[in-house]
Amino acid sequence: MDQKENISELLKRYILNECSDEEIKVVIAYFQKATNSSAIPSVEAVLDFIKEKGETERASSDLTSEYLLKTAKEKEREARPGRNLQAFWIKQASVAAVFIGMLIGGYIFWTDQAPDISIAIPKDAITLELGDGSIEILGEEGTNTVRDKKGNVIGQQKGGQISYGETGLTEELEYNTLTVPYGKRYDLKLSDGTVVHLNAGTSLKYPIKFLEGQSRKVYLMGEAFFSVSKDPLHPFVVNADELNVRVLGTQFNVSSYPEDTKTDVVLVEGSVGMHRQAESFDKNGSTILEPGYKGTFQRNNGAIEKEPVITDIYTAWIGGELVFRKMTFENILKKLERHYNVSINNNNADLAKEVFNASYGKVSLYKVLEDLRLTHGVEYSIDKTNITIN
Repeated sequence: MDQKENISELLKRYILNECSDEEIKVVIAYFQKATNSSAIPSVEAVLDFIKEKGETERASSDLTSEYLLKTAKEKEREARPGRNLQAFWIKQASVAAVFIGMLIGGYIFWTDQAPDISIAIPKDAITLELGDGSIEILGEEGTNTVRDKKGNVIGQQKGGQISYGETGLTEELEYNTLTVPYGKRYDLKLSDGTVVHLNAGTSLKYPIKFLEGQSRKVYLMGEAFFSVSKDPLHPFVVNADELNVRVLGTQFNVSSYPEDTKTDVVLVEGSVGMHRQAESFDKNGSTILEPGYKGTFQRNNGAIEKEPVITDIYTAWIGGELVFRKMTFENILKKLERHYNVSINNNNADLAKEVFNASYGKVSLYKVLEDLRLTHGVEYSIDKTNITIN
């Protein structure tokens, strides 16, 4: 699916009242670049206009491009130059109305006039890359269907989860990639029934269907908790950069962010084997974890170590909690950046390597920073989404 077809599909979804705010942002950005016109309103103006009109009217058959254009012209005639400030905003609303009419009419995308313009995906959008390379933006509410590159329905997105079905439509290995930005989490159910919880700042590449006679292999960058469906004939393998984690049926957490110097695997239930990607799994030579143990892969030298841990500490993030145990301050700041989608600059070098213990439920960033200030004397300042540690 090329860019033109992708935006066209978003227009159709808008008509059906199925577009998320993130998807509306993408379409607006396309129109702004395509027309290079200041007449295209901002994202905020369009969303405000939609809220003003109300969901019922937005979804009704009366909300046609002709109706909106007529309404816009009437409002614009009322908002002549020299009138008061209220008239100015009425005119802005009329521009928004015209724009929404353009969306519904979709005149650019049903002609050959649409330029081939690449649109930047919003940084705060959850995205799904399909087998043909096209990218869809996923909302955190509502429903949507997931299709393979031939257009066949292979799964369903409902709220904050995508579920794939065991379909016999394809016998070739086709991958999807789910990417979760900072500040958000998302759930995934694979075609074999395996459930994956993805933490903020995480990307998972996986087959839309696991093929007979092959291992069930997925590729992780970030952090995820896996509840693997048992299948003795098809081992489940998580590749985290240079490390492979091999299981049959179990529950475990893998943390492998690119900025970290190590990969941690924490086993809650079952059994897993850890080995370097360049090596084959060997039940006698690979590192085997038992429940209640953490395996740590050191990326600089390939060494694998294991130790007993309290597993709840490493899985608390699934419920939106933050737990720090024997963690350096610089690593705590990285987790806060991912969890709250903020930027933190540490000007206190003496704090960077200090080790902290702390636990937080579903609280605001302000409460976390205040606790660090009162408990550990950490001074800070806030400028919107930028935090400075002094």
